[in-house]
Amino acid sequence: MAAYKIFFKKPVEQDFSLIPKKDLKKIIDRIETLTADPRPKGCEKLTGQQRYRLRQGRSRIFYSIQADELTVWVVKVGHRKDIYR
Repeated sequence: MAAYKIFFKKPVEQDFSLIPKKDLKKIIDRIETLTADPRPKGCEKLTGQQRYRLRQGRSRIFYSIQADELTVWVVKVGHRKDIYR
């Protein structure tokens, strides 16, 4: 199976700045695992959308998959309390 490439939408950079450094490393490591398997155990497809949600501790990673292009676009990352603002 070919490896997927990871891309980030512009607002994700701001999301990263709001996350404590100790949690950020774990989140980035979790995002990197999406290159091998963009639908890992524990991911959930969001209802009515072409996006997925993946948990990493108290944080959530929201992303979309373009299987024909072998790309994953991370669209939002945040702590549980920050996600629904």
